[in-house]
Amino acid sequence: MTGLEKIIKHIEDDAAAISKSILSEAESKAQEIVSAAKAEGEKKRAEITERSKLEVEASLSRAESAALLREKKIILNTKQEIIEDVITKAKESLEKLPEKEYFDVIINMVKKNALNKAGYIVFSKKDKGRLAENFQDVINEVLAGNSGATLTISEETKEIDGGFILIYGDIEENCSFDALFLAARESLQDKVSKVLFD
Repeated sequence: MTGLEKIIKHIEDDAAAISKSILSEAESKAQEIVSAAKAEGEKKRAEITERSKLEVEASLSRAESAALLREKKIILNTKQEIIEDVITKAKESLEKLPEKEYFDVIINMVKKNALNKAGYIVFSKKDKGRLAENFQDVINEVLAGNSGATLTISEETKEIDGGFILIYGDIEENCSFDALFLAARESLQDKVSKVLFD
């Protein structure tokens, strides 16, 4: 299991625990709403007892239906918030990895995204300042098997949260964490939803 897979597994485990707690709280709030709606329905029924039985049942049914709809909406909104929170925390955990693990992730990303030609790799100011002296050699050793693939660390920096940008002439490939998470957002939402709620 790779370092990234361990991190994702750790994030998934943490997310599952957090989501169970939040979902339990949301269901409890929803149950309170249903109980309040039922009580309101009973109160209305008592007030209109002298009217027809059909009116009483219709009123109670409407109150329960409204409460159930509200319960579903609360649970759905809570699930969406949990999913967004998990994705945000996953990205933040990548940014906060210990230096060695962080740059191991960067190396894997370079291997996956580099083209088979010469180009430049641009880091954030923070990341550029903490690169190992031999980092360019490490990158090119990893790319040695890709015919013609070489990367030179650019002197310039970009305002990105983490990750890097690859430049090949006029072509830029944004491999910042923000860009990668944004591109995979729908897929990530589906995966997190399955892990947490299926």
